Amino acid sequence: MDFDLTNEQKMIRKEVRKFAQKEIAPIAGELDEKEEFSEALTRKMGEIGLFGMFVSEEYNGQAMDYISYIIGVEEIARIDGSQAATIAAGNSLGIGPIYYFGTKEQKQKYLPKLCAGKGLWGFGLTEPTAGSDAGGSKTTAVLDGNEWVINGSKIFITNAACDMTMGVTVQAITGTRGNGKPEYSCILVETGTPGFKAVTMKKKFMWRASNTAELYFDDVRVPKENILGKKGDGFHQMLATLDGGRLSIGAMGLGGAQGAYELGLKYARTREQFGQPISKFQAIAFKLADCAMEIECARNLLYKACWLKSNNRPFEKEAAMGKLYCSEVMSRVVDHAVQIHGGYGLMKEYDVERFYRDQKLLEIGEGTSEVQRIVISRYIGC
Repeated sequence: MDFDLTNEQKMIRKEVRKFAQKEIAPIAGELDEKEEFSEALTRKMGEIGLFGMFVSEEYNGQAMDYISYIIGVEEIARIDGSQAATIAAGNSLGIGPIYYFGTKEQKQKYLPKLCAGKGLWGFGLTEPTAGSDAGGSKTTAVLDGNEWVINGSKIFITNAACDMTMGVTVQAITGTRGNGKPEYSCILVETGTPGFKAVTMKKKFMWRASNTAELYFDDVRVPKENILGKKGDGFHQMLATLDGGRLSIGAMGLGGAQGAYELGLKYARTREQFGQPISKFQAIAFKLADCAMEIECARNLLYKACWLKSNNRPFEKEAAMGKLYCSEVMSRVVDHAVQIHGGYGLMKEYDVERFYRDQKLLEIGEGTSEVQRIVISRYIGC
């Protein structure tokens, strides 16, 4: 086994970390406080190649392996969950479905701009009454001549209602299967299409500088050719997209845990009580030792899952494990980090407070921790 990163992967970590420290860290708190999505910052992340990292050069991608992509997400999350969410969703949920399932014409039309970070694309799956039960979707698409007519709504859709949004991929019911169950297909809907409305959601507890939207479809008409892949393949496409998305959410947990741990360690080394740094007290030292150990375990598990995907090996079980474990490791690490900060950890002037809030989404988004355990239990034969 070889645990060394390649020179390219080491360079990615170095350069993305430098960028995050210089460009994101100084304004992350302010953007969070104002609930402001930064188009300028998103474009800068595009300029350094953080979009389309796993896409071939033919479509303006970086043609990198999945570990390189995950390292990029991890390093952004080490500083700010909101910007990491923009990158993770922009790649795994926005670019991914078009790249893996789209026609050559669809790829040529959308991917070059998306991979350059000059535009964003949403993935419309979750609905007001269909979260973990994705099969409970009610949005419909009916073929009328050479057009799909879409009606319904989506909620909690990242990158779907900002000025950079080019469109969304919508999962909709397009018929009934032989067993009487709904047939799902994914359809591309561009921003500005009549009847399509995207509304930014505010008053969020976490990821406050990330764009989150509610989507409404009122007799939205799009060309028949806007279907992604074949009619009826939508549910399969959704599952495959979420498998890859779990890796990026895992990277957000891993990077967030690393960032919170570093904040806790730094504070413990400088904060003095009873005549010495609090890092010298066993109660604090053991918390930090546990954090370091769990982060190391999380990184090895997540990188293995990415290695499996990059080598075209089955990775779905490990992706679910990585997403689940990294999310819950960050939960434990941020809890320790806030405790180490004491009262200061509860104040917005300290970044650890924002890390504490941002973590909770990781146990809910793209499959709750409970759903991940269901997925894992099925793979192990329960």
